[in-house]
Amino acid sequence: MSNRPRSDPRPVFSGVLNVLKPPGMTSHDVVDEARRWAGMRRIGHTGTLDPGAAGVLVLCLGDATRIAEFLTDQRKAYRAEFTFGASTDSGDAYGTLIGEHDASVLTAADVQAALAGFLGVQEQVPPMVSAVHRGGRRLYEHARRGETVEVEPRRIEITECRLLRFQPGPRARALVHVECSKGTYIRALARDLGERLAVGAHASFVLRTRAGRFEIAEAMTFEELAEVAAEGRLPAVLTSMDDALADLPVVDLTPGQRVQISDGRPLPLFQIPGWARLPTDRPIRLRDSRGLLALGRIEEGRIRPFRVLRGASGS
Repeated sequence: MSNRPRSDPRPVFSGVLNVLKPPGMTSHDVVDEARRWAGMRRIGHTGTLDPGAAGVLVLCLGDATRIAEFLTDQRKAYRAEFTFGASTDSGDAYGTLIGEHDASVLTAADVQAALAGFLGVQEQVPPMVSAVHRGGRRLYEHARRGETVEVEPRRIEITECRLLRFQPGPRARALVHVECSKGTYIRALARDLGERLAVGAHASFVLRTRAGRFEIAEAMTFEELAEVAAEGRLPAVLTSMDDALADLPVVDLTPGQRVQISDGRPLPLFQIPGWARLPTDRPIRLRDSRGLLALGRIEEGRIRPFRVLRGASGS
């Protein structure tokens, strides 16, 4: 990709980008690459993916950073390989070996039965080598200093935890499909599974296959993104904010309602066809002919906009 002169005007655009993160890079490394492709600083990701993991990393560009928190909340899916008989301090293959056992006794039935026990809402302790903050530092910073700190468990939910393939042996391996809430650590699941089976385990490979509506089959590689950026086609491959939040309920506004919402004023529910079907516990997309205008919530018989994304004129 050629460097543009600093004086050249750059197009202003926004949207959501589905990137195929390679292993060996941090999520922030990917954001830095995207800033070079797009020629803009205002880019963020919607959920950290471990440096050793690969797969879907969703980026928000420009004004789309204002909806990042709602994409972060969406559910994730993973394909992971768990290796039994070897425990590491990080829960993955990049950590220091801290325990070894012979895993030859394990069978596929043993693993599947243990996996089933992780379904549902539960408390999970994040790995000590992780980006969770504790005492003013991230846990991995405490670990590098040799400090031991108490790690608070987090409430997560695993909705699917299914064995796909099993290879027996002293270092038995299992290929597992996991669907879960945000904040779930797959390497912590591997650690806990190894403890439950009394042989130890770590996640030898993790691939995020879905984040919300973004699938790995549609994720773009660095090479593809560098090419479309060099050709000036990056805006064309972005997902609109409206489409990115397509799982949220929607209200299509009349021109008069559009102005009212743009000014931050609430709408009485009786002015909205089918208002009784709208949920009270989720954000609602408020949309006009140009796309997503704002996000709102139902409060006291009205839809109140809490995140106005542009003015009525489209700015």
